[in-house]
Amino acid sequence: MTTLEDARALDVTDPLGPMRERFALADGVIYLDGNSLGPLPRQTIDRQHDAVTRQWGEDLIRSWNDNDWIGAPQRIGSKIAALIGAKPHEVVVTDSVSVNLFKLIVAAVATQPDRRQIFFLNVNLTTDIYTAGGAAGVLADHIVQTEQADDLADALGPDSALLMLTHVHYKTGARHNMEVLTEKAHDAGALALWDLSHSVGAIPVDLNGCGVDLAVGCGYKYLNGGPGAPAFLYVHEDLQDGLRSPLSGWMGHEAPFEFRDDYAPAPGISRFLCGTPPVLSLLALESGVELFGDTDMAQIATKSAALFDLFADWMDERCENHGLTLVTPRDPARRGSHISYTHPDGWPIIQALIERGVIGDFRAPDILRFGLTPLYTSHEDVWQAVDILGEILDDEIWREPRFSQAKAVT
Repeated sequence: MTTLEDARALDVTDPLGPMRERFALADGVIYLDGNSLGPLPRQTIDRQHDAVTRQWGEDLIRSWNDNDWIGAPQRIGSKIAALIGAKPHEVVVTDSVSVNLFKLIVAAVATQPDRRQIFFLNVNLTTDIYTAGGAAGVLADHIVQTEQADDLADALGPDSALLMLTHVHYKTGARHNMEVLTEKAHDAGALALWDLSHSVGAIPVDLNGCGVDLAVGCGYKYLNGGPGAPAFLYVHEDLQDGLRSPLSGWMGHEAPFEFRDDYAPAPGISRFLCGTPPVLSLLALESGVELFGDTDMAQIATKSAALFDLFADWMDERCENHGLTLVTPRDPARRGSHISYTHPDGWPIIQALIERGVIGDFRAPDILRFGLTPLYTSHEDVWQAVDILGEILDDEIWREPRFSQAKAVT
């Protein structure tokens, strides 16, 4: 039987254990929702204070030069590049995941006028599906969906312009084989675009090694950049000067402060900028990203696997016969860093857990989702969370009417 002492013993030898103190985690809360919103890094508090009081309050507009506000999108992008197997000049921080997807879809398809298909599996993040539909409408192209990755080799063909995939599925945590599927896209003459929102900062990613053409990712999940933090986009260096963003804002111009009426895209990755960067949000994201400089993705991946195994094994013992079904692959090579279960009453169960100080989340129609974020989640957190869930299920506390009340955000 898995014991609390077993979990605590694992924490004693955890090389990432000291990282926990670098987050402002509330006492009495077990936070297992970093796959949705990362917690506040302690260093962000001081840096945001400096950004507001000194850089904005005292230096004012001089900070665009003196504090390099103007270079923040590329500077932070280069730091994220180290986490995703990209070159520093291949990543820029800008806009949201949805906006970046739109830019890359339109730019990629526009370079292939004889190919009219935007192709994806129907297990993408919903915003990816919505954005692809909007882009297809603008392009007068059409969307092709398939159920299984195994179907791609037969489905992709001479009319396929772009394969778009979510690397780790937001509900189940299942992970696609990036290298294999990118190769299938290339064999058909299509480009490959990956959404790394549930991958970056949680599991190893090697965009260059897998030959990936395009990618986007989220800044406020595992990167701990704060609510609504800017996203990032990646374009392989060989493609950058051949693509043109459909959102030709002034920050993507080759000389934005010459204020010319004609538009000429900037060289390289900077052409995918659009409007004025949200400086305070960028600097908060930079604080979160810099935490990864004191560790490496191999350590993070090892701990992620250990946390998952502890959670799954303890669930098998503690919560059996309560109608929960694990839907996340047990093979660490086939999953991200969250673990998900189905239950027909998942919503009230999650609400009862949150009342007890265990914060996970719910995804319709029946997914209970728990983020296992290696930088700050302890083995004891996992053990305690499962034990509290077991108590809730044993006592059927979740059946109380207050836990069934709807909320705007799940």
